[in-house]
Amino acid sequence: MINTNRNILHSFLLLLLLSAVLFVSPPNVYAQYTFRDTIVDQSLKYPYNKRNTTRIAIGHGVIIGGSLTALSTAWYKNHKQTSFHFFNDMPEWMQMDKIGHIYSTYTAGHISRELWRTTGIDRKKQIWYGGLSGVAFQTVIETLDGFSSEWGWSWGDFGANILGAGMFISQELAWDEQRIQMKFSFNHKRYGDPELNVRSDQIFGRSAIERFLKDYNGQTYWLSTDIKYILPHANLPDWLQVSIGTGIEGVFGGRENFAEKDGLVIFNRPDIKRYRQWYLAPDIDLTKIKTQKRFIRTLLNMVNVIKFPTPALALSNGKLQWKWIAF
Repeated sequence: MINTNRNILHSFLLLLLLSAVLFVSPPNVYAQYTFRDTIVDQSLKYPYNKRNTTRIAIGHGVIIGGSLTALSTAWYKNHKQTSFHFFNDMPEWMQMDKIGHIYSTYTAGHISRELWRTTGIDRKKQIWYGGLSGVAFQTVIETLDGFSSEWGWSWGDFGANILGAGMFISQELAWDEQRIQMKFSFNHKRYGDPELNVRSDQIFGRSAIERFLKDYNGQTYWLSTDIKYILPHANLPDWLQVSIGTGIEGVFGGRENFAEKDGLVIFNRPDIKRYRQWYLAPDIDLTKIKTQKRFIRTLLNMVNVIKFPTPALALSNGKLQWKWIAF
């Protein structure tokens, strides 16, 4: 199902909440603790703040409640409600939507944990509350899908949500940091074939933001890690990372490049090959850039879920290629 945009939008809402909390936090509290201090110095912690705990809890409720209300209006009101049913969408979109679920739940968990961290509650509670927040939200969405004629409960989506949360929670419990970071990049696709542009507009949307959120052909998901974890004795900058990415090409339908409406064929391009691509590229861990500026530190942590374009070695359609810029 093309619902990755709902997941990413929810993560963006949490980012906004994170920004608001950091910018209104008392200066003396912030001075005692910052994101990277959890790794640099374990003795630096937020003191317990009951008022802030209440604010964070309410903020999560507002974000989740508001998101569900908006989704109910935007996604479900125009679709017939049915009895609860299941839908197997694992073969669709070459599983890119499932990777999107993993990324969205992972990112939501990361953002939510940072919010709970400011409350000063027990570390493990921060991790579990944060890590499971995305799963809770996505499970409600999946349940609503189960009653919609347009969609259905997807065990593939649910499993991907659990995997994303597990990826975040396990690393926080083990290392108190994300040594394997999941990131996202996008390249707005335009084609020399007018029919493909029309088809993309139909299924992925016309606007830039719709394409950013829905066009699987333009999306790449990455796993990045600091090179120092691989080569601990190498004299390399702390912020230098290596990243492995994956994306797809030639996908203009869930299961095949074919579509019909009201019994009429509206798109039929079996000549276009559907295939997966893999990338190996350098990356930057923005959270390792040292700064004492609150705004800059917050911005770096927010932007670190995005993979910036860099040169890359690509395995595309069975061929090994060098790309000077890979999105």
